[in-house]
Amino acid sequence: MEIRHLGRTGLRVPSLCLGTMTFGNQADEKTSHAILDKAFDAGVYFIDTADMYPLGGSYEQLGRTEEIIGRWLKGKRDKVVLASKCHGAMGPGPNDRGLSRKHILDAIDASLRRLGTDYLDLYQAHQFDPTVPMEETLQTFDDLVRAGKVRYIGVSNWRAWQVAKAMGLAARFHWNPIASVQPRYNLLFRMIEEELVPLCQSEGIGLITYNPLAGGMLTGRYRPGQDVEPGTRFALGGVTNAGQMYQTRYWNDAVFAAVERYRAWCQERDRDMATTAVQWVIQQPGITSAIIGASRPEQLDASLRAAEVAETQPLTQEELDWLDQLWFSLPRRREAR
Repeated sequence: MEIRHLGRTGLRVPSLCLGTMTFGNQADEKTSHAILDKAFDAGVYFIDTADMYPLGGSYEQLGRTEEIIGRWLKGKRDKVVLASKCHGAMGPGPNDRGLSRKHILDAIDASLRRLGTDYLDLYQAHQFDPTVPMEETLQTFDDLVRAGKVRYIGVSNWRAWQVAKAMGLAARFHWNPIASVQPRYNLLFRMIEEELVPLCQSEGIGLITYNPLAGGMLTGRYRPGQDVEPGTRFALGGVTNAGQMYQTRYWNDAVFAAVERYRAWCQERDRDMATTAVQWVIQQPGITSAIIGASRPEQLDASLRAAEVAETQPLTQEELDWLDQLWFSLPRRREAR
């Protein structure tokens, strides 16, 4: 497993990170611990979660993922780079969400309690909050670092201009800077290449990307004309109506057509679809780590192989050029993330 610096920080993380949003909903605790064991034994000691997980959960379920991880972490905390996030609605109240000082301070204490630790290696704003002054958010994150509750701060799903503004404010007020950004990125969604990736490369910000398999589309599991299967990511409900979000992103004729072309291309070259999709992400310039996930331990196999194949059988320029057309052939929509 290749080890990389998180941006210009001294923190070293593997090229793969384990995402955990299935824990507590699509995967029960025993299965979740088996997934954690498998990833950790393979060298994936970087774990990403969020207070509002599991994905598709009700208010009563939110936070269950962190509790499951916390019980697994006992005796391993010093061997793990642990990341979590805040912003999402944790209840129906007006202050149960967002990036206000109140909610961030409440959220970090609740996450630390659920995870059974007194610090996070990386704490991230899960979304941008236009209703709160950025100064309030960044100063609060800086306070968490100074208090020892957080080692590094990051953001997820922020646009390039938002990251750039945050960098300027941090420099002006001598706050701890953003160490990493966590955007969506895969063969079927490459918007971040236009501005966010060049910004991060220029300023030494780590890029931890999620959704390398496009919600499972790039595994080859789904075929044109197929109905949404119960229990899959595309069928999840919960507070965020996650299934509808994923259907909006990927469940359309253009994406299905691109996936069928990708399937044929992989078959011609005896390449696994999932392994190649993850490999493509971690081979891209500027990428620190790709977040992989599963609802069963065996689903990790193809993604874990990507780290080895990236070193022993890297994609050639000819292959990369062909893979480019998957994204460039898709219709463009105005979309924030």
